[in-house]
Amino acid sequence: MTISKRHPTSTGIWAHTSYIKKMDDRKKRINKKLLDKKMNNKLMFSHEDNTWETPRAFFDKLNDEFRFTLDPCCLPETAKCEKYYTPKENGLMQNWEGQSVFCNPPYGREIYTWVKKCSEESLKQNTIVVMLIPARTDTKYFHEFIYNKAREIRFIKGRLKFGNCKNSAPFPSMVVIF
Repeated sequence: MTISKRHPTSTGIWAHTSYIKKMDDRKKRINKKLLDKKMNNKLMFSHEDNTWETPRAFFDKLNDEFRFTLDPCCLPETAKCEKYYTPKENGLMQNWEGQSVFCNPPYGREIYTWVKKCSEESLKQNTIVVMLIPARTDTKYFHEFIYNKAREIRFIKGRLKFGNCKNSAPFPSMVVIF
C-alpha cells in the first residue's frame, strides 16, 4: 500500500511517497551544502589561522613567468621557494633586495603591513615582488600602495581553492606585481 500526501503546490493532484522522499533527500543535500559552506566560511574568516597555502598549479604558472627566489611569509611545509622566511625569521624585518619575491601574506589585520613592505621592497634595485591577496579594492592598503602604483594588477577569474580546502575561497583574489 502506498501512502500519498498532498503536494503543497499541486492543484488537486496527489503526490506519491517517492516524490516526497525525493524532495526530502534534496533538502538534506542542500542543508549539507549550506552547512559545509558555513563551516568553510567560518574557517576562512576566522582569525585563528589566516595563512592560506597557495595552490601549487597556480604558483607554478606564476613561477614560470617570474622565476621566484624568495617566499618571505610561509611555514616550512608551505614554502614555495628554496629561500624562505617563516614567522620566526619574520620576513617583514628582512632585506629582499635583488630577489624575485612571491608573497602570499596572512590575510588578517597584518595584510596592510605586508602590502606596504612589498611596495617598499620593490623599489630596491633588481627586486620584483608578486603578491597573491584578496581582491579588496575598498581597503586603505589598496589605495595607498597598489592602485596607480603597482606595475600590474591581475584579477583572478573565479575563486581559488587554498591548501586542502574542499571549497573555493569566499572571496575573489588578485595578483599584484610591484
